[in-house]
Amino acid sequence: MTRHDAATETEAEAAMTEANEALTGGGAALAAPPANSGAGLLLTNVRLVDPEAGEVRPGTIRIAEGRIAAVDGQDRTGETVDARGLHLAPGIVDMGVKVGEPGERHKESFRSAGLAAAAGGVTTMVVRPDTNPAIDSPEMLEFVTRRAAEVSPVHIRHIAALTRAREGREMVEIGFLIDAGAVAFSDCDHVVTNTKVLSRCLIYAKSLGALVIGHPQDPGLSDGAAATSGKFASLRGLPSVSPIAERMGLERDMTLVEMTGVRYHADQITTARALPVLERAKARLDVTAGVSIHHLTLNDLDVGDYRTFFKVTPPLRSEEDRRAVVEAVASGLIDTISSFHTPQDEESKRLPFEEAAPGAVGLQTLLPAALRLHHAGLVSLPVLFRALALNPARRLGLEAGRLAEGAPSDLVLFDPDAPFVLDRFTLLSKSKNTPFDGERMQGKVAATFVSGRQVHGAKLGGQA
Repeated sequence: MTRHDAATETEAEAAMTEANEALTGGGAALAAPPANSGAGLLLTNVRLVDPEAGEVRPGTIRIAEGRIAAVDGQDRTGETVDARGLHLAPGIVDMGVKVGEPGERHKESFRSAGLAAAAGGVTTMVVRPDTNPAIDSPEMLEFVTRRAAEVSPVHIRHIAALTRAREGREMVEIGFLIDAGAVAFSDCDHVVTNTKVLSRCLIYAKSLGALVIGHPQDPGLSDGAAATSGKFASLRGLPSVSPIAERMGLERDMTLVEMTGVRYHADQITTARALPVLERAKARLDVTAGVSIHHLTLNDLDVGDYRTFFKVTPPLRSEEDRRAVVEAVASGLIDTISSFHTPQDEESKRLPFEEAAPGAVGLQTLLPAALRLHHAGLVSLPVLFRALALNPARRLGLEAGRLAEGAPSDLVLFDPDAPFVLDRFTLLSKSKNTPFDGERMQGKVAATFVSGRQVHGAKLGGQA
């Protein structure tokens, strides 16, 4: 670890400690629990956000030995904490997080990303393979798995590359990577243009039951684009791409999925034109789709002042597209919401808009940004957490995402109404490239539990 890295991570830990000194839900401390009895932790007076049952209800929950021991049950042993009406939901499973290890540790490390995740109510990070070098071999996957387990306070699972070095020429050792712990395979935004290579990858993935994550985008049309085409992009003089590029990319992928029968997840569906294609595919194929929180809460007008923190991949879309995608989340057509956390340093962003690196951090802002949809009356809390936790866990074959007896006690306790103004320098990520800097937001995490262990928030009790 360099001196710079050590200093940055010390600052992050100090910031977390300071944040933990007060209840983040509005200032009042929770009732102090009794001394640790060794029988777990009983949270009373909570509002349970249950994505499986599709409801929010008052109740109690008991956690012990890393699991949910009881929900509204008769067993009320353990340290009792009055949560004073805060909401309790399954911890977020964030599908598609970029961490800089290896190669760009100055932008984000497993330690700093884990601290940011815990502060944001994310209990499982599903990490992308677009590192330097790419995660394309069992040896590299084993290295990052060990590193993550040593330093991160939250669970980390890994997506492996689909082709070597993400170059679209040679398939990786899918079977060996599954054995090493890969939960899915993707070349991320490096779209495989050779359909023969891609079809072979999909056929082999199908034979092993592997999940392939695609980035629906026609690379020819989208090459060099910094904005979505339209009057606004033309007035700003920005190189742009038509929304039809996403539809074309999705149609190609769906044709290959139909041919091979592979399990497929579209990482980001961001345009109205792609939704009919997705709907037809889901009716007959093993297909799911996701969207980033930035495409649900921002639109192309936000780049009007050439603010590079708003430059993401794919570019922000029109307000009509944003509304259509929000409706698709509410209806269940789009299955998952993710942060697509992509840290970039100041030097990468302090450039002309079309030259700046794309991407925004989102681990800590995912929940309050998603709650904008709830407060606007567009998406209910159970549906939000179905997309944030239950659906990504199910798609990846993880136990998480549920409020049920026997499920892992990966939980987030939060106040959905607590207001704050976001200051990007309080984020625990090493990089601070958030488009929400200075924005008024609602929703604060009071405590985060990973396998029954509290990893963020004012201390509630002993380990459970």
